Amino acid sequence: MQTVRVAMIGFGNVGQGFAQILRDQGEQLAHQYDIQITIVAISDIHKGSLYNASGLDPTALLKAVAATSRLDSVSAPHHGWDALRTIKDTTSDTILELSYTDLKTGEPAYTHMQHAITAGKHVVTSNKGPIALHYPELKALADANHVQIGIEGTVMSGTPALHLGNDLLSAAGILCIQGIINGTTNYILTQMEAGASYTSALAEAQAAGYAEADPTGDVEGYDAAGKTVILANLLMGACLTMGDVDRTGITQLTSQDIVTAQANGERWKLIAKVERSGSKVTASVRPTRLSISHPLASVNGATNAITFSTQMLGDVTLIGPGAGRLETGYALLTDLLAMHRKI
Repeated sequence: MQTVRVAMIGFGNVGQGFAQILRDQGEQLAHQYDIQITIVAISDIHKGSLYNASGLDPTALLKAVAATSRLDSVSAPHHGWDALRTIKDTTSDTILELSYTDLKTGEPAYTHMQHAITAGKHVVTSNKGPIALHYPELKALADANHVQIGIEGTVMSGTPALHLGNDLLSAAGILCIQGIINGTTNYILTQMEAGASYTSALAEAQAAGYAEADPTGDVEGYDAAGKTVILANLLMGACLTMGDVDRTGITQLTSQDIVTAQANGERWKLIAKVERSGSKVTASVRPTRLSISHPLASVNGATNAITFSTQMLGDVTLIGPGAGRLETGYALLTDLLAMHRKI
């Protein structure tokens, strides 16, 4: 049985979701895939850090955070290590980079990933910041150091958009990718179609936990733009930056716009699109009126969806959750299992 020893940089919702999966499904995973995934270290700037080369019990970790929002009460030989020491000096072979997202610099995750790769460790992340901004450099560094990078959770959480596009549809000839890849805006537009104003729909999204107190990243399209760059660079072989995405958010849409679309048998969606024309790849994020018959038009609430237009298969549409504690934790697991199969 192969043992995978992971160190986690960040232990927020995604990290806790991953620990919950190991707590509840660890034995089944070991039996089914012949793999033992062991958490040996965690470093979180708010919850504390700890390292035990023999492994940390997911149940104890989750109980400690639930009780005190800290990891101090969990017994371990080492406490207080910062992220870089946790990456370099633990016996981990894989780093789960789960720190906060920054779509302007990609830091601190970019530095964390560079140090992990240089140390000869695989990296799995759901952090779209460093992947949207620095993926070509990180991939080249990983290849030079003979390690792998798993990034499934950066676009549609646990819904396997990247694995589908990269592994199963690449030979079909992907010509265009378009989708609903931001659940917050889709939830707001769904509520507006039900009669809510933009302001009240946003307030509902914030109350439900879909939107942050400052919703700019979602409603102005920055989150979707970052994911669009990842789709373009990973699945279409482009080298786009955030500035290459023609981006428009949903803040200018009015209730009257929604009503007018409905009267014409259409529905507004914030659509991310990547398209190839010859050797050129273009990308956009903008509110779009779709016919009710379009496969993306029926996707409501915080759900995500993506359509791959291919030469051989025509359109292939994937629908699923685009966020969530367990869902994104599952994305980390799928990357680890994919790495295991390659090894």
